[in-house]
Amino acid sequence: MHTRLFFVFFFCSYLLASQEKYPKDTFRSPLDIPLVLSGTFGELRSNHFHSGIDIKTQKRQGLPIYAIQDGTVIRIKVSLWGYGKALYVAHPNGFTSVYAHLKKFSPEIEAYIKKAQYNKKSYEIEMFPDYGELEVKKEDIIAYSGNTGGSSGPHLHFEIRNSVTEKPTNPLLYGYEVRDATNPTLIGLFGYPLSKDAQVNESNKKVQLNFTKQKDGSFIADKVTAAGTIGFGFNGFDRQDLAANKNGIYAVKQTVNGKIYSEYDFETFSFGETRYINTLIDYPHFGNFRQRIQKCFKDASNKLGIYKSLYLDGKIPIVEGLSYNVELLISDIKGNNIKVIIPVEGKKAPLRIIKEEKQTDYFIKANKPNSFDLDAAKVYFPESTFYEDFYIDLKKGKDTISIHNQTVAAHRNFTITFDVSKYSKEEQKQLFIARLDKNLEPRHYRTYKRNNTFSARSRTFGNFTLAKDTIAPKVKPRNFKEKQWLSNYRYLSLEISDDLSGIKTYSATLNGEWILMEYEPKTKTITYNFDDKIAGKTQCDLKVLVTDNVGNSTTFEHTFFRK
Repeated sequence: MHTRLFFVFFFCSYLLASQEKYPKDTFRSPLDIPLVLSGTFGELRSNHFHSGIDIKTQKRQGLPIYAIQDGTVIRIKVSLWGYGKALYVAHPNGFTSVYAHLKKFSPEIEAYIKKAQYNKKSYEIEMFPDYGELEVKKEDIIAYSGNTGGSSGPHLHFEIRNSVTEKPTNPLLYGYEVRDATNPTLIGLFGYPLSKDAQVNESNKKVQLNFTKQKDGSFIADKVTAAGTIGFGFNGFDRQDLAANKNGIYAVKQTVNGKIYSEYDFETFSFGETRYINTLIDYPHFGNFRQRIQKCFKDASNKLGIYKSLYLDGKIPIVEGLSYNVELLISDIKGNNIKVIIPVEGKKAPLRIIKEEKQTDYFIKANKPNSFDLDAAKVYFPESTFYEDFYIDLKKGKDTISIHNQTVAAHRNFTITFDVSKYSKEEQKQLFIARLDKNLEPRHYRTYKRNNTFSARSRTFGNFTLAKDTIAPKVKPRNFKEKQWLSNYRYLSLEISDDLSGIKTYSATLNGEWILMEYEPKTKTITYNFDDKIAGKTQCDLKVLVTDNVGNSTTFEHTFFRK
């Protein structure tokens, strides 16, 4: 019955939503403070586009968050990373709102999720309430802002998704007011020779172009001489009036002699295609300099659906003797924009700068699986791990292997496998696969152990080795001491840490009964709220068990008193 009602609801929602693509003045703000953004929709992030807006909460936690419209809670998730504490509300007009990095939920929702956490004896949990089980009204307080999960500071991550397609859409299309009369900023401009016979300014590799600002605010590049098929890219950002954050560009349009060659914007995108961001940007440049150049042309491996218009995939065939006027229009969602003019002259000349083609002993065919034996370990790249064919740099080692560098993006996970038959069974228990950081310190990778074979999956290149962890985690109280009276305390707080492989599990009991400890990895703290539940005894015996990723464990036991 629930399934049928749910289907009817969403079918009607789809019909209603189709009447108005982005209804204005329908949703209220999720906060009662002016909207100042630290992150915009579609912003370029590591391996993904930002799927919402990040709203500043005045460096505070605990601000009330409101339901933007009548609806029903369809999903609640509590996780250590990612969105942290997150709430999903479906609305009758065919949209779903998402609120993330929350400190806590409203009392009714908090009680619902805590009951499930106690039943599962787990802090991390994901629940899908029945439709109508947790209804909310517009203006209801549904949660409080926080800093949980992968958040690097207090803010609200807010999304509006299409309930049918589940695609995130730009929340600023729904009439939310953000003060913005500031034009985007252009940092760099680049020319790309794309065909085998191509050149830009007597170079067959990417070149940076000089440009100057004109009196009318536009930019003009120094004349470019080129031959073959070429393309252009730029590095830039946008700002709102009340924030210093360097946010993402909303829309880009490239014209050649007045004809649109490429045009894309961040109105919406699919979660399934978000990792193809690595084909929109110049990934080798990002790997070397941590700067994201957006390409105005579309690579063959680019499967993004953000393009509004494409002609010749945005690539420009240059005929010797002809002149071209290339214009880039770079805009924010408010219509503030900058125009960049690139004059191009078709002219072939002897190359002054020649691209070096580095070859190694190992070649990757992107459309086929690739496997290599590197002595200490084997590495397997499934079909379509990479976007294009290339020579990969692999180094064998007795204990450590090296896999390429950060100038190539892996779209899928590859597998690293170590043979550990030379180690005793006791030694194997404390071993794990690690990637060495820039200081050559080992960082734990989830290690799958099967007989004498250890394997791990990664989408990051680097140096991999086997590391050994023999030291158990540390546990220490933060706000109480042994045999202390805690009658007026609202919570217990402890610090848990591990020096190498990292915390895998933790659990706590009070007088033998499991209690919910909220874990915040950023501060290495676990916290128990006395409002949850407590055995009715004056003497309280606390027991905390913490285990690391190879099985080393520590048991912490303390007694305190409470009336």
